[in-house]
Amino acid sequence: MIGEAFSGPPGCGPPRRPRLEPEGSAHETTLPHPGRPDRGRDGRGHRSHPGPHRGRGQRRDRGRAGRPRPAAARVRALLRDLRHHRRGLAALSQASGARYQTLAFLQTAQPGSCTAYWNGDPTQPIAASSYGADIAAIQARGGNAIPSFGGYSADTTGTELADSCTSVPAIAHVFEQLITTYHVPRIDLDVEADSLSNTAGINRRNEAIALTEAWAAAHHRSIQFSYTLPTFATGLTAPGLAVLQNAVADHARVSVVNIMTFDYYYGTAQQMATDTETAGAGLVSQLQTLYPGTSPARLWHMVGVTEMPGIDDFGPDETFTQADAVTVLHWAQSKGIALLSFWALQRDNGGCPGTKGAGNCSGLAQPAWYFSHTFERFTH
Repeated sequence: MIGEAFSGPPGCGPPRRPRLEPEGSAHETTLPHPGRPDRGRDGRGHRSHPGPHRGRGQRRDRGRAGRPRPAAARVRALLRDLRHHRRGLAALSQASGARYQTLAFLQTAQPGSCTAYWNGDPTQPIAASSYGADIAAIQARGGNAIPSFGGYSADTTGTELADSCTSVPAIAHVFEQLITTYHVPRIDLDVEADSLSNTAGINRRNEAIALTEAWAAAHHRSIQFSYTLPTFATGLTAPGLAVLQNAVADHARVSVVNIMTFDYYYGTAQQMATDTETAGAGLVSQLQTLYPGTSPARLWHMVGVTEMPGIDDFGPDETFTQADAVTVLHWAQSKGIALLSFWALQRDNGGCPGTKGAGNCSGLAQPAWYFSHTFERFTH
């Protein structure tokens, strides 16, 4: 995904007061909307039923050796669907100009396991042999990678790590393994679909976050966690908000809440840039209830936004245009949000005009890397 800021949350309960850690400038399912049927995704990662912005299937895409590079104050982090680009991440980063990439997804190979793999594929373990050289090359050019757990496929098959594994220390160990292997500054957790109603998994995940943060502090490492959650045009859904409420209760510090501002399935023509702005404002109001007394500026700096350029899964009535990208860029800059991104990097081209929900093109007649280059200005 593109565009994101790294910083700590404004507060997550006593005794530990989270702190912001700025440094330089650099996406799902929920309960159905009233009156709207729920929807999921088919085997290709496309939503197959209507409903409020649910999940993407397998989608999305940062350090000196031995230590993660500190998180940037504002970042565009392109989502990279590793099913489409299993090699050449560094080359694609250079071609698109996307220095920060969220890599999706990590999940277990089967329910009940506590071992996570890239794409849930046992041949792609958390090891230097899996994307290590590419991540190191991206870091050497001043960028970084954000590994992402979950996504619709994992969240509906019991293979999301915290849904699958019942041991909080084992979940935290996987997070720690990512940090020590790739020296990343942030880990993203994409929670949607069935994972939004798995209260045991939600609690384990947040307890593991808190445990990992304590481990990082003891080992003088810097790590942040972000949540990618579904949204309406008015803010988080109730299940998404409950995930954050549990994080506060477990003293898990969440640095960024990344809302996926597409696939609303309202059934009417949407003004996608306007919907992003109202969704962001709604999220800030919700964050205020979680972190009372925190300044609006700090709350806005917890906000992340992930767009879906072009025609989303619903169809032409939900089209994020080139003009929308400029509008959202200026809005994001004015509000000081933490993350501006889109799903997904491999879609940023004009190879399939008029096609909705395509995995490798936007459905617009656009220049290659238009959205990457537009959002690149978010980091400057």
